[in-house]
Amino acid sequence: MPKIKTHSGAKKRFKISGKGKFIRSKANKSHILDKKTRKRKRNLRHTAVTDRTNFSVIRHMLPYR
Repeated sequence: MPKIKTHSGAKKRFKISGKGKFIRSKANKSHILDKKTRKRKRNLRHTAVTDRTNFSVIRHMLPYR
């Protein structure tokens, strides 16, 4: 049985937590930041847990995590 290739984009974007959940960074933090409030930009710094509905897709993209 050959090895399964890891999805290169997914390995850069997702990390796995201690309990097996996928951690992602939030979007909308790269440009057009002057119209966004300080509070909104501050909250975008934090990481978030990926939604449960996407877990199976991400698990296929990261087979050896």
